[in-house]
Amino acid sequence: MNVTDVLMLAALVCIWFLLLVNVGLIVGGYLYYVESTRYLPPKLKDYPMVSIMVPAHNEGVVITQTVLSLLNFDYPQDRYEIIVINDNSSDNSAELLETIRRKNPDRKLQVINTDSKVGGKGKSNALNIGFQMCSGAYIVIYDADNTPEKNALKLLVSEIVANPHLGAVIGKFRTRNKDATLLTRFINIETLAFQWMAQAGRWKIMKLCTIPGTNFIIRRSILEGMGGWDINAIAEDTEISFRIYRMGYYIKFLPQAVTWEQEPQTLKVWFRQRTRWVKGNIYVLIKNMGLIFDRRAGQVRFDIWYFMSTYFMLLTALVISDCVLLLNICGWAHTTLQGFSNLLWILAIVLFILGTFVTVTTEKGEMNVTNVAVIALMYFTYSKLWMVVAIYGLFQYIKDKLLQQEVKWYKTERFE
Repeated sequence: MNVTDVLMLAALVCIWFLLLVNVGLIVGGYLYYVESTRYLPPKLKDYPMVSIMVPAHNEGVVITQTVLSLLNFDYPQDRYEIIVINDNSSDNSAELLETIRRKNPDRKLQVINTDSKVGGKGKSNALNIGFQMCSGAYIVIYDADNTPEKNALKLLVSEIVANPHLGAVIGKFRTRNKDATLLTRFINIETLAFQWMAQAGRWKIMKLCTIPGTNFIIRRSILEGMGGWDINAIAEDTEISFRIYRMGYYIKFLPQAVTWEQEPQTLKVWFRQRTRWVKGNIYVLIKNMGLIFDRRAGQVRFDIWYFMSTYFMLLTALVISDCVLLLNICGWAHTTLQGFSNLLWILAIVLFILGTFVTVTTEKGEMNVTNVAVIALMYFTYSKLWMVVAIYGLFQYIKDKLLQQEVKWYKTERFE
């Protein structure tokens, strides 16, 4: 067995091991979704005071629809407040928000307009500013492009109130512009299969979940105990999740609580957003790396391993596999495992399509022939783009560290 064979074999072992882990999460997630169809969240006897925060920077295109949907929650009006942090915006967001506030004088709607001195430093900073004005025992976060369903708030509140071991409860976000472009169709499938099914599987098997950044509730006491959001984290959702773990709390996934959000419609916007995700998650991973050797961390170590495998081991294995295949085709290297590798590659494609399709069947209207074709196309296009994003994000993270550059939070552009 030559060096090329060894590299190919190592890559195949890594890819298939992680692929089988993903299958396990799909099975666990599917079981959890089946259970959730029969689960009724506890009913509230008393309605606690809740503070809803919406960080917003130049969100004039979407902010009106978002705030109106928040005002329409099926929750006692006097038991929740809405705080919009209009963070150093240069568009018409302030005027739009003031119009909504004037038309709803009897509602607890507060708008905080920041300037470049106080604001403009990213989502974490904006949330810390808003948190200082919160009066609720529970804090709920929504992104500025969200339109949550009417019952979402009551579901999140009832779940966390009923279980003192829950530090946070996350709902689910869906793609409201999924039919806009082929890219948004890919994102819709990615969201259902590789975010929410994985979340459901991790909760079912490991009692682990990661906050998605929107449509979640967290105890005020936890935020006070940890001193708010880490302003250096551009993936503030993942970072705060690990701190909740370390405080001994659980984060539960409640798929019945749904919000709809706008996803990137162009490759440029998608690439910049996903690069931010990669850089942010690498920061969190490195910050919490020591937990993997700490037995007291318990199952949290699985999440560290999970992130490591996604951003390092799987990426490396895929790059090696593709490079060996290309070199073999060009005649610059030779592997005796090519036939075996091709068989495993075909099986991987079949497993990817079947596994992904099974995950989308949990959502009404997603089980159709079109999505089978979209999933198959994703394997050869969208999945490869993710490899490019992961490599570029890792490069950017290393460059920022070496040059000691300030990490900038990129705000996702919105569409009409």
